Amino acid sequence: MKKLLAVLAGAVLALSFSACNKKAANVAQAGDTAGEFSELIAAAKAEGALTVYGSCEEEYLSVAVKNFEKLYGIPTKYQRLSTSEVYTKISEERGNPSADVWFGGTTDPYNEAVAAGLLESYDAANAKNLISADYKDATNCWFGIYKGILGFMVDQEELKAKNLPAPKTWDDLLKPEYKGLIMLSNPNTAGTAKLVINTMIQMKGHDAAMEYFKALDQNVAQYTKSGSGPSKMVGPHECVIGVGFLHDGIYQILQGYENIGLVVPEDGTSFEVGATAIFKGAKHPNAAKLWIEYALSPDCVNLAKTAGSYQFLVLSNAEQPKEATQFGLDMNNTIKYDFEDAKKNSAKYVEDFFNAMESGSNDKFKTK
Repeated sequence: MKKLLAVLAGAVLALSFSACNKKAANVAQAGDTAGEFSELIAAAKAEGALTVYGSCEEEYLSVAVKNFEKLYGIPTKYQRLSTSEVYTKISEERGNPSADVWFGGTTDPYNEAVAAGLLESYDAANAKNLISADYKDATNCWFGIYKGILGFMVDQEELKAKNLPAPKTWDDLLKPEYKGLIMLSNPNTAGTAKLVINTMIQMKGHDAAMEYFKALDQNVAQYTKSGSGPSKMVGPHECVIGVGFLHDGIYQILQGYENIGLVVPEDGTSFEVGATAIFKGAKHPNAAKLWIEYALSPDCVNLAKTAGSYQFLVLSNAEQPKEATQFGLDMNNTIKYDFEDAKKNSAKYVEDFFNAMESGSNDKFKTK
């Protein structure tokens, strides 16, 4: 009996020693990470503040900001604005921005900001974890944190009631039976819509794309302010076909709207790269750099799924949300998107888009 007790005691001690070693290793790993950025952290704390403009969904923005405050003890304010709203704001504030960093939202407006000289280049150490050089600006003015596939969200119940098939291609959206059933976002306010415009131009050519949008406008019931706006309308039967990012549809499905179906266009589509960047003239430059390192780490991006954001992450050391793979978001059916063309011409393409619209469509551009 004494021998058995001695063996058990030894086993307990061994397990305790192993647990302590594991805990010590974790602490050491955290310490090493802090050590890598110790000087930057100290400089950021000395500045004492950070302001973030976020263009992802507000739930994700909020948890990301709160975790940054918790990790580094730096008071951080945030405001949720669409990507085009951020671009307009920092353009007006040129060189004297009211925020320090930009977080989330598709990169077309980021590329416009690069071209306009509104973003600060920063050689981020954590950029080494990006799975491809495609997910950062060549001049280090923005860095990708996630990607999202562009497609259609459809109300399967309404389509069945109307005896209509779900659209399978971009050209299907032009069919007369879909008149008044489609919602798209407003390119004046939503980067999502800018991506749609650039995608059609790259797939069809400029003039054919403008004719396409002119025809599509006949079927559009409303252009929403936010890129995620159409996805929010499909579940409660306010919209039959919403054009946007499929991860927004996944969020709605998981909220209980099982009537939503997801469609990846068979003729090809594109993807957004959700990004983060420092504004040129940021008042808290070291805190801004620390934010970039944080945004390019699992400490930040692994929070996305806890806030209902199910994009595919583009960091090699991140944990992919199972919902993204479960619904097939990591798609290969994407065009080779020309980021340089988007950077140079997005503003003109948006202007061309509105010039192509019929005069009667202005009342469709709502603020929802």
